[in-house]
Amino acid sequence: MALGCHCGHGVSPWPGGVTWALSPAGQPQAQLRTTISDQELLELSEQLYAADGNRAAHGDIVLDLQHRVTSAEASAGKDYAPQRLFQHVAEARLFSKPTFSGLLALLDNYERMTGRSEALTAQEEREEEQFLAAVFGTRVMATLTSFFLAKGLYPSADAFRADLKDMWFGLYSRSGGAALDSSGFEHVFHGEIKKGKVSGCHSWVQLYELEKSGQLNYLSYSYDGPWPSFPDVLALQFRWSSYLKSVGSVLVGSSPEFDLALYTLCFKARPDRLCHVSLGGEAARIQTYSWTNSFYGDGQRFVASAYPVSP
Repeated sequence: MALGCHCGHGVSPWPGGVTWALSPAGQPQAQLRTTISDQELLELSEQLYAADGNRAAHGDIVLDLQHRVTSAEASAGKDYAPQRLFQHVAEARLFSKPTFSGLLALLDNYERMTGRSEALTAQEEREEEQFLAAVFGTRVMATLTSFFLAKGLYPSADAFRADLKDMWFGLYSRSGGAALDSSGFEHVFHGEIKKGKVSGCHSWVQLYELEKSGQLNYLSYSYDGPWPSFPDVLALQFRWSSYLKSVGSVLVGSSPEFDLALYTLCFKARPDRLCHVSLGGEAARIQTYSWTNSFYGDGQRFVASAYPVSP
């Protein structure tokens, strides 16, 4: 069962590992690409995992998972969990790190309801740049950058950083063109409300912040991964205010740079299909989707969604 964003219009399958340009007819067309092999994905994901020195250590996060549900029970939205999900998070140790503090600064920048335009202020743009500067100063992103440059996917580190900002932070419309109301980063790391349901919201930091502020009611879980340490994969059900997320999944305890790097790797290497990776010797799968209704640059695709999936 693939858990997470069941993205609607604007998302469709495309071959993996490609870049896109506009054809004379105005439609995206595949260009020559550098292939990233399955083995390279496994090896590089382990390198990213090993480089993530900012992830949570044992005891930094304590969860109370409580009741496990089947896939059939998950859609009902019943509250099986009287207690909070997050019993403890070592905020002083984790959230003082530049990438965590940078992510937290971004989380109040978004309008969660689709159909309402996102207005990027000068302060919010500075916060984006500060977050990216922190992310690109980590071993995790240096590892991914070196790999992409070695594969010839980008001419320079600056070119990769500029493209990453466009693919993740570029605005597009999830409301049929009514408003520039979404971005890949907002969808994945913050979450949105669309058609009366929670859409996206695949960051454990955001879930923790919402629960701490009383906005999130944890209901149950349907999968807990085999990892004895962080990050771990968790599939869960919750309500954000009154809005239900019946199937959602997150990497718990990972750093923001790890999430961003792993999802970017899979978006570039296996867009719109399962991306098989390895984390600490355990197999994991990442699903990404590209946005198909609008483009940036020379026909490049925005991130629509990215999340871990479970069996």
